[in-house]
Amino acid sequence: MTARPAPDWLTGWEFAHRGLHGPGGAENSLAAAEGAIARGMGIECDIQMSADGVPIVFHDWELSRLTSVEGMVGAQTAAALEALHLLGTDQHPSRLVDFLVVIAGQVPLLVEIKSLPDYDVTPSCKAVASAIADYEGAVAVMSFDPRVPEWFAHNAPDGIRGLVGTDTHENGFQGVWRKPDVLSQAQPDFLAIDVRDLHRPEAAAWRAAGHPLLTWTVRSPDTRASGLALADALIAEGEGLA
Repeated sequence: MTARPAPDWLTGWEFAHRGLHGPGGAENSLAAAEGAIARGMGIECDIQMSADGVPIVFHDWELSRLTSVEGMVGAQTAAALEALHLLGTDQHPSRLVDFLVVIAGQVPLLVEIKSLPDYDVTPSCKAVASAIADYEGAVAVMSFDPRVPEWFAHNAPDGIRGLVGTDTHENGFQGVWRKPDVLSQAQPDFLAIDVRDLHRPEAAAWRAAGHPLLTWTVRSPDTRASGLALADALIAEGEGLA
């Protein structure tokens, strides 16, 4: 963890998970970003890399859930991905740089860089760092993979970085966030913890030490109540929204 104070915006906003999405508005789309802005919410988005090294705002490793195309996101060029339709909408996957143009500093942004235990995070980190280098709005990067905030700590130390944690969601990084050596390695400014795991003593200890604790994904009145009681800021969607 870092000793520097985190910016007030990290805990002063509620964040729309993958933007404000729903019927007719796809997750992680420009429309979802616009919807969150209109509602006065910060935005959380996800980054996958295209075959030609461009950060694309997209959650899944595979295309099939969100588009009519089979295959891996990383096997497609940025131009090919931009040409796809997000199912049930007239929207398309977008480049991170275009996402930033739409947000234009109006609300804060959390950028989650997707990773796997055997994934090389360096190209993703370099590309995202380049995309946000001249952005004048409030932005932070985060990942389940502690190598991501570690990379930013060493290569873009002025940026805000976080570690996403879970003990419940099976993604190869379960429980990693609770290891003291991992926190020392990653040097996060904040944690974003699975709402189902907020009861963990490590989460309470982090918050008690004065470090920002965010929580995801708040999808119901019950998880909203838990998040409000045990965390500093919510990443929410659907029935979990205020």
